[in-house]
Amino acid sequence: MSIPSAAKSTPIGDRHDLVAYLAKGEKPREAWRIGTEHEKFGFYTDDLTPPPFDGDRPGIRAILEGLAARYGWDIAREGDTPVALTKGKANITLEPAGQLELSGAPLETIHETCDEVTDHLREVRSVAEELGIGFLGMGFQPKWRRDQMPWMPKGRYKIMREYMPKVGSLGLDMMTRTCTVQVNLDYSSEADMVKKFRVGLALQPIATALFANSPFTEGKPNGYKSYRSHVWTDTDKDRTGMLDFVFEDGFGYERYVDYILDVPMYFSYRDGKYVDLSGQDFKAFMRGELSALPGMKPTMTDWADHLTTAFPEVRLKQYLEMRGADTSTWNSLCALPAFWVGLLYDDVALDAAWDLVKDFSKTERHALRDGVPKEALDLGFRNHKVRDLSLEALKIAEAGLKRRNRQGNRGVDESIYLEPLMEIAISGKTQADVKLELFHGKWNGSVDPLFREYAY
Repeated sequence: MSIPSAAKSTPIGDRHDLVAYLAKGEKPREAWRIGTEHEKFGFYTDDLTPPPFDGDRPGIRAILEGLAARYGWDIAREGDTPVALTKGKANITLEPAGQLELSGAPLETIHETCDEVTDHLREVRSVAEELGIGFLGMGFQPKWRRDQMPWMPKGRYKIMREYMPKVGSLGLDMMTRTCTVQVNLDYSSEADMVKKFRVGLALQPIATALFANSPFTEGKPNGYKSYRSHVWTDTDKDRTGMLDFVFEDGFGYERYVDYILDVPMYFSYRDGKYVDLSGQDFKAFMRGELSALPGMKPTMTDWADHLTTAFPEVRLKQYLEMRGADTSTWNSLCALPAFWVGLLYDDVALDAAWDLVKDFSKTERHALRDGVPKEALDLGFRNHKVRDLSLEALKIAEAGLKRRNRQGNRGVDESIYLEPLMEIAISGKTQADVKLELFHGKWNGSVDPLFREYAY
């Protein structure tokens, strides 16, 4: 999740200012960038337990301070507590249970974002290994119970921890036991945003299926291929889901603003502290009617922060976030931006992707969203399987990347990063399927070996 917003603390005049904030995200094609974010679980290599922030042996604090000292990251703090790192336009932040997240810089090509991921994992490993800590890419914590997960000392997480059980049964699991990889992409106009948003939502279940990598809970198979995706179905219905209104006539910035205004608040970040506003109304805040902040009205900083507290399958800020994938292996972290850039950053591909999904009914979109967490590529769809739909989407993405023709150091275009997904789609075997086979075979019914065999 985000560090406190850097948006200007200018007063909000009215609803039009909120709409204008989203419109300011518009960029000409030559300024479009790719921002990749991914989370990962830490574990002590001797006993596989998750490291706390502080304790009897070095934990997450030591990793943050080690990265800062060795690689020139600047430390961001809450009070005296280090909670994030910054370098240029990239951030390293902490998820609630110490999952480490790289929020990458906006970069021009997938070659660059893949290099960034590689450098980050190398840096983290060099520091963590000396502390006896490893990192694992999975969509859901495969071994430890929720009550065995640590909590990071961040103000917003205390507020969310207390609020989540009021609105869903799996919100605390989302916070402590899930990890995702996502890509953030630009738009040139309101119409371009709308088309990309619709394609992104309709095909988000395909990304979930291709990246399914969370088949274990507390050491045993859980019956799902992407349990992480299932967790979101009972986290908080006020701020999650498929956003059916995106497909309605007239959708645009204003309609999204209306949606966000109806999302209950979590907090306001004031004078270096988080003020608990959980469950309260941003519209009442705009009228100066919140009892916790009497007479005070929100700034654009509050609006930027509030936008981060909605968690739909695709999220709009001043860019679009594709949020449907489980974290997985290194090459999958490069494959997700390849998938979405290929589909959305080439006009021919975007048209083809829209043609692929434009006649999906609301019922079909929801059937895909509800079915892929359990069945992934094996889910039936229109007398075929999601596997077939994923192959069609991958072919469109591949052609889009080839037309982009952004060459890397080896003289190859960005379509090379789709190879892991092509292999999954052709074989019909997700990362979850591979790990389940190992669990029932070579691993003899234990998840412990995956911490060694799949650590970054």
